[in-house]
Amino acid sequence: MRSLLLIFSMLLSTTAFAHDDHHGAVKADAHGANIEAIRSHAANVLRGANIKAVKPSPIAGLYEVQSGRNIFYSDADGTHFVIGGHIIDSIARKDLTRARMEELNKVDWSVLPLDKAVVSGDKYGKLKLAVFTDPECPYCRKFEHELAKLKGVKVYSFLFPLPMHKHARGWASAIWCAKDRHKMLTNIMVNNADPKAGTCDTPIDEIISLGHHLGITGTPTLIAGDGRLSPGGKGAAQLKAWLQEKQ
Repeated sequence: MRSLLLIFSMLLSTTAFAHDDHHGAVKADAHGANIEAIRSHAANVLRGANIKAVKPSPIAGLYEVQSGRNIFYSDADGTHFVIGGHIIDSIARKDLTRARMEELNKVDWSVLPLDKAVVSGDKYGKLKLAVFTDPECPYCRKFEHELAKLKGVKVYSFLFPLPMHKHARGWASAIWCAKDRHKMLTNIMVNNADPKAGTCDTPIDEIISLGHHLGITGTPTLIAGDGRLSPGGKGAAQLKAWLQEKQ
């Protein structure tokens, strides 16, 4: 995910602040932040979007604002916002914003219909990975090469064809209807096979509906065994480390 820093400055009238102070409707938190002002001005910046939570960030004076599955940042009184920026811990070499978003967007593993996934990897692996994948998606195809290098992980691939890919639905049905589903998936996504669509009943519509319910809009989307959700693929070593983070 590209981390672009866009700073939005809101020009708020002195009357607006006087109104808040006069009625005492907005009070500072223990750190001196005007939480309700941050909520109000954040909603204006995002054109009425629901603001779920406001809390201190790891950087003094900067506040985390949660809206849906997204996080952005505000100063203490909501006059300036950072949209699209990520806080990086340079010592631990960790993207703290990405880690926080993964925690906020956790998926209950029990809602995943594992019997409707293409199973691969190490069947005795202690680590689990769910992947929402599209057989025509170039990023998914690249990610399949990384999955082939992965050790000690049991992989559940959910067929999630995107509407912009004209072959994806047919190839997804070919995978599901094949005697060896993972072999067919590999033939299509790694070896560029172009089979005819399958003719059996498939769970594809159910998986698409589930993906939408979980807020998944692109592929590949990864779900770790503890429920952390991450959009986009990873290299095999990075993926293994990510899966082991909460072990």
